[in-house]
Amino acid sequence: MSSLALYRRYRPESFAEVIGQEHVTDPLQQALRNNRVNHAYLFSGPRGCGKTTSARILARCLNCEQGPTPTPCGTCQSCQDLARNGPGSIDVIEIDAASHGGVDDARDLREKAFFGPAGSRYKIYIIDEAHMVTSAGFNALLKVVEEPPEHLKFIFATTEPEKVIGTIRSRTHHYPFRLVPPGTLRDYLGEVCGKEDIPVEEGVLPLVVRAGAGSVRDSMSVMDQLLAGAGEQGVTYAMATSLLGYTDGSLLDSVVEAFATGDGAAAFEVVDRVIEGGNDPRRFVADLLERLRDLVILAAVPDAAEKGLIDAPADVIERMQAQAGTFGPAELTRAADIVNEGLTEMRGATSPRLQLELICARVMLPAAYGDERSVMARLDRIERGVNFAAGAAGAAGAPAVGYVPGPEAHGAGAPGQGSVEPGGGPAAARAAVRGPGPASPAAPPAPAPTPPAPVPAAPPSQPPAAAPAPAAESPAAPAGAPGAWPTAAPTGGAGGRRPGGWPTAAPTGGGGRPPAPGPSAPAPAPAARAAAPSAPVPPAGGGGGPDPRTLWPNILETVKNRRRFTWILLSQNAQVTGFDGTTLQIGFVNAGARDNFLSSGSEDVLRQALAEQFNVQWKIEAVVDPSGGGAAAPAPAGPSGGYGGGGGYGGSSDAGPRPSAPRPSPSPGPAQPASPPGPAAAPAPAARPPAPEPPPVSPEDDIPEDDDPDLDESALSGKELLVRELGATVVEEITNE
Repeated sequence: MSSLALYRRYRPESFAEVIGQEHVTDPLQQALRNNRVNHAYLFSGPRGCGKTTSARILARCLNCEQGPTPTPCGTCQSCQDLARNGPGSIDVIEIDAASHGGVDDARDLREKAFFGPAGSRYKIYIIDEAHMVTSAGFNALLKVVEEPPEHLKFIFATTEPEKVIGTIRSRTHHYPFRLVPPGTLRDYLGEVCGKEDIPVEEGVLPLVVRAGAGSVRDSMSVMDQLLAGAGEQGVTYAMATSLLGYTDGSLLDSVVEAFATGDGAAAFEVVDRVIEGGNDPRRFVADLLERLRDLVILAAVPDAAEKGLIDAPADVIERMQAQAGTFGPAELTRAADIVNEGLTEMRGATSPRLQLELICARVMLPAAYGDERSVMARLDRIERGVNFAAGAAGAAGAPAVGYVPGPEAHGAGAPGQGSVEPGGGPAAARAAVRGPGPASPAAPPAPAPTPPAPVPAAPPSQPPAAAPAPAAESPAAPAGAPGAWPTAAPTGGAGGRRPGGWPTAAPTGGGGRPPAPGPSAPAPAPAARAAAPSAPVPPAGGGGGPDPRTLWPNILETVKNRRRFTWILLSQNAQVTGFDGTTLQIGFVNAGARDNFLSSGSEDVLRQALAEQFNVQWKIEAVVDPSGGGAAAPAPAGPSGGYGGGGGYGGSSDAGPRPSAPRPSPSPGPAQPASPPGPAAAPAPAARPPAPEPPPVSPEDDIPEDDDPDLDESALSGKELLVRELGATVVEEITNE
């Protein structure tokens, strides 16, 4: 293997090999075809973009035996002398103006310029770093550049064309070179690595292109350094990040997630890892600003990767798309502005760690600032909070936060009037509380739901079932207990909100507070109770254990208390798609959300929440399921669509489609088998004659609020309220007699 530098081994030898400078090479080639070559050229542009190389190629084209030609033959003596590794030509003189820019050097050049070429068509001077020539030197060259002999050509190359005096610039053809686009440069580096026969991981080339900043020579030097240190596995991403000093992608993911969830502990932990790991805080802030820029573009242009606006591997693009969805537009732009301002302030800072921590604090505390950006960021957070809560409830088939059931949802019969759901225990308790019955005649007709079909009666010869209907009246889990099943709260519990009130989520394990059940029709109650104990009750979920579909709202609430980012990720992008008793399968809407879940430690958070709250050890399998789990849609709100109903909040959704059954009616139905002479006999309320149907009353008008001052004897007076809430001070008290 040659020890020649990579950028020298692959230096272009013709205009066709020059990349990213078509706006310069195409006009030059056409000028050569037309034989309209000027006597002096000025090539300007950033370093490493091909100025000196193009000057050598132009000299080769001019002195080729077949020329002037845009494509040198490569076989004549002049072409071989000016080849990539050739000895050079005596008629092509390269001068470094940084060390030969004085007036004496210019006079010496002027004296030698009038001598003709030794063996070529033209005598060509390539003056590199032309901006280093002094004003006196330029003035000494002015006459020979203005009126050179026929055999003389000048090519000036500079990175600062404004420092070349105007009298020289006006006598040249100026061609500005540009930085090479990242996509073009990445493809070129891939070809070079293929020729070198060294494997390179996918995420390495974007880092090299970023380090080169559009300069071909800088990128080739960085690539040469990585290839020189490559092992048997080639150039790995970890090796590139550590050698080039870039921040690892996991640190950027962690700090962005902390910003999205407002998790200050996680953000400052990342800062500590950056400092303790020996990373440059300024480089970390620059990389964070680059990540926020990508998120802003992804939020505005979802297909930015396909349009070439973002240069990153596919898995990183998917993770960033998931992260962009957790921010509002005002939050993203505000965070980017703050990080950009902090990056400027870090120049010359004596304590970079303090500056970095202050940047994180400013991003996460918009309430501490009163400017327009901070107010818009706070509005974004409020909107995202409402959407997250609604998404979590909707994912489990539950009503949205602040849902107030209509009057028809509370017109059910007496408890125990409906058929007992399979499963016993908590499921039976929910069925006892739900008790579907006929809707009130005064209520508007609601769409007919699909209630559970009554269990068919067993033949008389079959022995009675082991689980009778009174099991439905077994006590449910205490309200408010961690992991408890959602049940109807007793009167005086936490009720629904009034119209226009602030939305409040129901407490863990509890449902909303329904009003007292109204009078029910007497006929369906004995039939429903008699049909329940006639068939065996199959277990719910896996072998009678907890069902993750019905527990999903409680699981999300427990996860939220442990880590907000995991809660946001699961409530927005995930749903239970399968459960076999030991393995819980979570379906994500896209691969980016799933990879974010697996790489961010959220799987461990979910597993710990299940073990701590529900005392289960389930395996967790994350899959991609764009259909959202394929679960049946919840039934429309109706007489059986209240809290705890099938498909409602906390209702069982793991069963397949149930056959529709007609609603029980007061008309006499088919003969029912005799009920056992136990507690399943007709209850006392059902034996009374039907009472007249009262007019429908809105639940919020029928139920007093907990903070109603008419009911609370300990309510504060006006003076005490002003003192406590507004910090007022009593100056003087005047008594009106």
